[in-house]
Amino acid sequence: MTDYSPLPAPEDLYESHRDGVEDLVHEPAEPTRTGVPAVDDVLADVDRLDDTPLEDHLPAFEKAHEALRSALDADPGEPA
Repeated sequence: MTDYSPLPAPEDLYESHRDGVEDLVHEPAEPTRTGVPAVDDVLADVDRLDDTPLEDHLPAFEKAHEALRSALDADPGEPA
C-alpha cells in the first residue's frame, strides 16, 4: 500500500498562493508616450478605463481601435 501525504487545508492553499501577489500588481510611473499625439491621446483614454464601469469598456476600445487605425492610415507628418 502506498502512503500519501495529507492534503493541505484550504486556508493553507490560499495563504501559499497569496504570498507575492502584491509584487505582481504595479502602477506605471507615468503614461506611455509614443511621440505621436493621436496615439498618445488614445493611450490616455484607455488608461482612464480603470475608473469606468465594465460595460463602458467595449465602446471605448472600439473607439480606440478606430482612432489608432486612422493614425496608422494618415500620411507621415499629417495630423491623424
